[in-house]
Amino acid sequence: MAKLLRIFMTGMFISFLGSLPLGTLNIAAMQISISDGVAPALKFAAGSLTAEMIYVRLSLIAMDWVRKQQKIFRIFEWITLAIVVALAVSSLYAAMHPSVHKNVILSSTLHRYFLGLFMSALNPMQIPFWFGWSTVLFTKKVLLPINSHYNSYIVGIGLGTLLGNCVFIFGGQFIAQKLNANQPLMHWIIGGVFSVTALIQLWKMFSKKNVPHRLEHPEEEKLPFEKQVEDFGKPR
Repeated sequence: MAKLLRIFMTGMFISFLGSLPLGTLNIAAMQISISDGVAPALKFAAGSLTAEMIYVRLSLIAMDWVRKQQKIFRIFEWITLAIVVALAVSSLYAAMHPSVHKNVILSSTLHRYFLGLFMSALNPMQIPFWFGWSTVLFTKKVLLPINSHYNSYIVGIGLGTLLGNCVFIFGGQFIAQKLNANQPLMHWIIGGVFSVTALIQLWKMFSKKNVPHRLEHPEEEKLPFEKQVEDFGKPR
């Protein structure tokens, strides 16, 4: 039991810290919280962490297969870039047109759970993050290839992601209150974050930060803990 609790806490800790830096999914959750309320944002976060947990499980039981899917991940990288650009354009359009109060993509008629599931599923950058971390934990014998370890690890990851997103969801509500519901300013800020995220995504795609390279070299996923603390963010 103590072993499983340690694995659970490890997965939760890594996932929580990795969810804190600004990224597509947590900023999207924050914007949904501001424009539509906490409940839809929590549903979005639930969909997001569902896809992440599935990806982690897949990477644990089929590492060799995952490593070989470089062409698929390359396509997903371009899809992710297109989504981030669309989110940036939508937010900036709303900022320049005060009559538009919401991001038309994030406030669409699609159920927020499925929107989060869809956006997270099309974001392959989180796969090498967990691929590298799982490799580290296997190497250090913290994680063993047995179902009880996998289940505890994945549940911890899901809870950590949810807690990390809650920081943005409830933080977004707090910021909105401080800005007295100044929606145009919020759209400018969030649109700027999405724009920077798109540029970072584009840079990673043409550098050694791209998904195929990182899957081939999981040992480069910040093995020393000190480096992990320095740059702990999940690529989201």
